[in-house]
Amino acid sequence: MIYLYPFREVFIIAKYHENEIIKPIKLCTTDGKFNKESIGWARRPIITSNLSGNFLRKKKWNYWCVFGKDALFSATITHMDYAAVCFIYYLEYSTKKYIEETVLVPFHQKLTMPEEVLDSVEFIHNKMGIFFVNNGNNTLLKVSSKDFGGKTLEVNLTINHPNNADSLNVVVPWSDEQFQFTAKHHCLPATGKVKVGDQSFSFDEKSAFAVLDYGRGVWPRKSTWNWGMASGKQHEDVIGLNFGGQWTDNTGSNENAFFVNGSITKINEDVEFIYDRNDFMKPWKIESTETDDVRLTFHPFFERKAASNAVVVKSDVHQMVGHYEGYVRMQNGEKVEINQLLGCIEEHIAVW
Repeated sequence: MIYLYPFREVFIIAKYHENEIIKPIKLCTTDGKFNKESIGWARRPIITSNLSGNFLRKKKWNYWCVFGKDALFSATITHMDYAAVCFIYYLEYSTKKYIEETVLVPFHQKLTMPEEVLDSVEFIHNKMGIFFVNNGNNTLLKVSSKDFGGKTLEVNLTINHPNNADSLNVVVPWSDEQFQFTAKHHCLPATGKVKVGDQSFSFDEKSAFAVLDYGRGVWPRKSTWNWGMASGKQHEDVIGLNFGGQWTDNTGSNENAFFVNGSITKINEDVEFIYDRNDFMKPWKIESTETDDVRLTFHPFFERKAASNAVVVKSDVHQMVGHYEGYVRMQNGEKVEINQLLGCIEEHIAVW
């Protein structure tokens, strides 16, 4: 079966079986090679990303996005073997006020990226300090900057990890030498404040939810991916959406799933992202390719553009903020209706 993306032709395999991992396992063997027994997905972060070797090809990141009632805030710590790239941004929904700051440090030797999904990590630079500190059931997200778009920034958020909540933890194999472990944790209640200059935004755990994107892998030099996600309240339910495209095609693994009140439904088929690359602000669609289990439309209200053109890192990001509508289908056939669910969707092209 052939699907035409707006800019390339992709062969997509049919609905498939994905192995569910239920016991702790390591991503790599003791000699640093890919452990094929780790291929699959887990409801808990029980996969240890013990990467080694593969000089200059290892990619490691911790990305947080926190959706509040009035604004969102995001912070990322990334290490690509040859450079650390860290960025922070915020968006006020009503006014579309937006600020983003990025720091790139070549050959950063002091940044240590943990092997476990919820372990602490920090980045300290004269332009910003980013701290993800895990205290058991909580992650403290603290960020400060004296020059955040010409303003001071102080972020103090506490993100709760409910004990019985499912998460999505997936190992994607491209080959024996190239592979990726990704963990997507959704619908994590958040509380605290984000202060930008003299403006302060409050986050309440009844209406504010965080998303964690944790990645560890050995990547090809050039990569393209789509990612669609949301976490928020839908009537009395807490709903999370996570869908990916292009980067997992033809691997037999994917990052497609949704969450209802902490319980995951894994979708064992690829999805197609349908959008206009000439106008990213037009509605996007996410549709499952073999069934009608996923039928979503995304309506953007803001476009985040981020581009890098350094010697060793080139990237082009179009991340949209907006609302989802449509439905996803549970394994028992019941539809979960989605209406005005706040989230993001993106296209990312990287040469790294």
